[in-house]
Amino acid sequence: MGKFFATVSFLCSFCYALTTMAGNNDVIIRFEEVSFEHGHNKPILKEVSFSVRTGSKVTVMGQNGAGKSTLFSLLTGERKPDDGKIHVTRGASIAIARQVIPRDELELTVRAFFECRFKEKVYDIEPKIAKVLEVVHLNAPLDRIVRSFSGGQQARLLLAAALIAEPDILLLDEPTNNLDKAGIQHLTEFLIASQKTCIVISHDADFLNAFTDGVLYLDIHTHVVEQYAGNYFDVLRDITARVERENRKNAQLAKSIQENKDKVNFFAQKGSKMRLVAKRMRDKIEEMEEEKVDVRREDKTIRPFVIPVQDGLGGDVLTLSSVRIIHDHKPKNKSVKVALRKNKHLLLAGPNGIGKSTLLESIARGTCEGATLAKGVTIGYYRQDFSTLNFDHTVYDELKAVLPREDEEKIRSTAASFLISGALIYTKIGNLSEGQKGLVAFARLVLERPGLLILDEPTNHINFRHIPVIAKALDQYEGAMILVSHVPDFVKHIRIDETLELG
Repeated sequence: MGKFFATVSFLCSFCYALTTMAGNNDVIIRFEEVSFEHGHNKPILKEVSFSVRTGSKVTVMGQNGAGKSTLFSLLTGERKPDDGKIHVTRGASIAIARQVIPRDELELTVRAFFECRFKEKVYDIEPKIAKVLEVVHLNAPLDRIVRSFSGGQQARLLLAAALIAEPDILLLDEPTNNLDKAGIQHLTEFLIASQKTCIVISHDADFLNAFTDGVLYLDIHTHVVEQYAGNYFDVLRDITARVERENRKNAQLAKSIQENKDKVNFFAQKGSKMRLVAKRMRDKIEEMEEEKVDVRREDKTIRPFVIPVQDGLGGDVLTLSSVRIIHDHKPKNKSVKVALRKNKHLLLAGPNGIGKSTLLESIARGTCEGATLAKGVTIGYYRQDFSTLNFDHTVYDELKAVLPREDEEKIRSTAASFLISGALIYTKIGNLSEGQKGLVAFARLVLERPGLLILDEPTNHINFRHIPVIAKALDQYEGAMILVSHVPDFVKHIRIDETLELG
């Protein structure tokens, strides 16, 4: 406990030093009727207005592709609104921890990665790097290449890079992606202790509920931002209650309207006096029609799906006799005994940085020395960075590439079941949101019909409404499967036959 309180005390001191704004009741960010379109005729925001107070912890919610990351880019000034104004308190600095490290920064050393955060050369940067690395609990030699870190370690680097500039406003875009349990706990403690203004995009309900005091809900249907007070679960409860009230009111009005229409038809066939009554009733019907409310539409959920298994699968699909793990930044071989057959699911466990993603990639590439893959087995590989997808391909071309012959109807119907429809199917993969890339990756697995399914953090970036559907599909998958996930609530809904603990 002493160590815990010492850590929290350090975090409080660190966060207090970062905070330069006075008064927790001052508005630090204000949007005034902001509108923004991404490309031609693709509205993201329509006359959006909201405010954020200094020191508040705000969650941004919304469907995949609704424009949550775009909202951040408007805040940082990377994008400019088409209409309206964005006010940030004079002198307040903003830093963002993005979902993924940009590809052109993956080959940098740790030192160079942090140097990029400053416009001018910083001569005493090493103590600054050491301080923020201690905050995120990461041991990172300054000469180590960024690409060599695990996904969870890269998530910590992203947070540290945002902190090193000592911002007044911290934007976190899916900060728990790839983090292990210890990493999520530490990040939660950091946010609770922080006195700075924090705006967070995340689909991790328990994480959000631990610190959130307000929610900005970006509605993909209306392109407006709804502002709520309270924590994450409070907001979900409020939205559900609102939808129920609106549906009840409309149902009552619909019943009254139909009853009056029946009376109008009856009176209209009578004498002139009755026809006057019928006219008054028609006016009343019009008034009731106008009283109907547009019920708040909930985010759509992907349709239930099945990942078909490769035909003719039998015997051992994959055997593992040894694996390579990372200990103190050095590779080390570990003897194991795993035999994966059809309909057997393996969970690969261990802390960030131990080598889980590297092991999965070596199995998928056929370079794992201790692995033997049965001849002719098709591998379906879901990578956490989506690098199995060609970012220059359209969605249609990417799905077509895994089929033996083009089948437009099958491609379109599969894509539509993952909410990729209309013009979106001809959008380049690189222009999709991270969540939409994840849905395309699942659509690709459905068309591939793999015999061995390899999944590396498949819930990253995915809207929480889709996760139960994905869990059910993986639970029912009848081929051999290897899964890496740090989300216990997701894993517990999937049949796991064996766990290989690397830690």
